[in-house]
Amino acid sequence: MDRELLPTKKRTYWQRIKSERVLYLLLLPTLLFFFLFRVLPIVNMRLAFYQFKSRGNWPFVGLKYFRIIFSSPGFMQILGNTLIISFMKYILLFPGFVIFALMLNEVHSFRFRKYVQVVSYLPHFLSWVVIAGVWISSLSLSGGVNQIMAFFGRDAVDFMTDRQKIRWILMICEAWRSLGWDSIIFYTAIISISPTLYEAAEIDGANRMRIIRHIVLPALVIPMITMFILNLGFFLNAGFDQVFNFSNQAVESTIDILDTYIYRIGIEGGQYSLATAVSLIKGVVGVLLVWSTHIFAKKVSGTGVWS
Repeated sequence: MDRELLPTKKRTYWQRIKSERVLYLLLLPTLLFFFLFRVLPIVNMRLAFYQFKSRGNWPFVGLKYFRIIFSSPGFMQILGNTLIISFMKYILLFPGFVIFALMLNEVHSFRFRKYVQVVSYLPHFLSWVVIAGVWISSLSLSGGVNQIMAFFGRDAVDFMTDRQKIRWILMICEAWRSLGWDSIIFYTAIISISPTLYEAAEIDGANRMRIIRHIVLPALVIPMITMFILNLGFFLNAGFDQVFNFSNQAVESTIDILDTYIYRIGIEGGQYSLATAVSLIKGVVGVLLVWSTHIFAKKVSGTGVWS
């Protein structure tokens, strides 16, 4: 009998790989990427407990670099900036993605809906260098925003040097870039709902708000929980690319985050062990957040990021 025709249960592991070798070849670049840039760096996280030397063995120093980090007077401010910016990006913006998916589903015109989708997806594919250039130019003293304000008789504001506004600018800019893309999974869950449920609800006399409340929102519970838990894993990643491009001397103390701190002490300062220790703290906190949120979600709703 041809091996390709064998039942799935009777085929060996390698036979299944051979029969689906094209799919595995397509997956190979992604696997190599994660192995080189995600798995291998974990091995060298031991550098946080050793003193880096370009030649010879690395002397073991224990928790020396962790003590240096937590005794540093500026570290707690940097950590606070990271937590605030991450909270604004991952918590405050999260409902907006769900609401946008709900609003998109309510658009009856197929052409207009596709137009909105394309326009909202496009910013995701722009680099932060381009996005920062557009926003900095628009928010400068001679930019479009201040020109509109001047038209209505308002004084010009230098948004990019205002410490009170810079974090909100980061949040709004992140929303502009990610709104369409991050809502895809919620919109996909909505359009996968069986049309018979809508028909039954309409026959029973349910209006649109009741349909959203009793049919659409329950279908979004699992995707919302899953995405929220996964986002918490990146909670200490407040966005190096964005902050680095929006940063200047006037607002650096307000938006200086762990990633920019690692860049300064590691890449610019050459203190590789100290930078690795900060990265290890970020990784451990991320894992703990994902694990604890998963357990809480399982107890409350019976659904977590994995079964």
